[in-house]
Amino acid sequence: MQRQGIQHPARLVPLAFLGTILVGTVLLMLPVSRAGEGSASLLTALFTSTSAVCVTGLIVEDTPLYWSLFGQWVILGLFQVGGFGIMTGATLLGLLVAGRVGLGTRLLAQAETRCLGLGDVMGVLRLVLLVTLAVESLTTAVLTLQLHFGHGQPWGTALWNGLFQAVSAFNNAGFSTWSDSLMGYAADPLVILPITLAVLLGGLGFPVVYEMWRRPSGFRRWSVHTKITLFGTALLVTGGALLIGLYEWNNAATLGPMAAGDKLLGAVFHSVAARTAGFNSIDTGAMRLETQTVNWALMFIGGGSAGTAGGIKITTFFLLGFAVWAEIRGSGDTIAFHRRIPHQALRLALAVVLMALTVLAVGILALLSVTDLPLHDVVFEAISASATVGLSTGITGELPPAGQVILIVLMFVGRVGSVTLATALALRKRPQPYRYPEERPIVG
Repeated sequence: MQRQGIQHPARLVPLAFLGTILVGTVLLMLPVSRAGEGSASLLTALFTSTSAVCVTGLIVEDTPLYWSLFGQWVILGLFQVGGFGIMTGATLLGLLVAGRVGLGTRLLAQAETRCLGLGDVMGVLRLVLLVTLAVESLTTAVLTLQLHFGHGQPWGTALWNGLFQAVSAFNNAGFSTWSDSLMGYAADPLVILPITLAVLLGGLGFPVVYEMWRRPSGFRRWSVHTKITLFGTALLVTGGALLIGLYEWNNAATLGPMAAGDKLLGAVFHSVAARTAGFNSIDTGAMRLETQTVNWALMFIGGGSAGTAGGIKITTFFLLGFAVWAEIRGSGDTIAFHRRIPHQALRLALAVVLMALTVLAVGILALLSVTDLPLHDVVFEAISASATVGLSTGITGELPPAGQVILIVLMFVGRVGSVTLATALALRKRPQPYRYPEERPIVG
């Protein structure tokens, strides 16, 4: 019998996120959270809290100017809780789904992937916490040293800025204590590269990081999920950097004035950040339309499953790519890294993509209905919100209240939607006592 009601595991994740968002909204509405007089409005606090908990990074007010130190601590706490909850929640839900398949399949999967078992709940929590603290602490240390010795910031200021950026980077949150994000440090590899590495590790997903940690040199024994995630990440980062560098190399408003090495650094960083991080070291709004189109694709695909990245996820995208390749070759099976992909996984991937496109299309139409902004800016903003990326062409603060509410809904649905949809569909699987006659419609 299916578990119904509020206790259903696929409903607990969105409810937990919603509760955290409401708590964050109340805290941000306190007068002590605002740097100026009075307190933040309900909409501003709700938008910021949603963006932080959903680790998006879109803002309607300048973080270092509008929010006090207390308010910034609240924001940091929200995206730390949101990121930790995403990794642990998605991982545990994945284990729950795996625990519902047949015993034989479970034994084969465990022998093949050496993955955690459903009984290792506390082990999952401890390992996620350990990885989170290790990456964030190391990134904080490197950034603090560079900000102090390389940029002359006092120890206290350097530590705070380093900590905030490190936690935001690993959680792919995109919030920054600098009004121009990382544009002031675009030519400093000792600031950009640690943040890039933290973003990548957070965006790979805990199952991948866990498997790489246990078997750092065991590529042949890694699971198909890990191989697809790493292969897809490398391909997207490299391809994105090449296209961004190609289109922006001579753009006087972005990479144009920089030295060649700094241009390469900026192109690589933006290719990484565009997939979910939300940081920017060059002016996103000044990019060519071709580059923004590249960003649309990178943002929509996103990062790894059970990680802090958003989007439809790398595995979802590449599984469908493998299926298309199998169809082109006339193969009856979809093969990835010498392993056959079950049809149920492909159907689930297709469902996630179609649902994401539907939500995105509705969001774009809704935003166009309440604004007079150009279509490409609206599309960029909608993808950024629904894929929980956080990049913007600069229109977020210009949106009317109705537009901001639309973005709030997109961020929430985009953050919890793919995980809960995939889990809910997998948990609903049950045997059918009968099958209808087969008939093939015309396709194409």
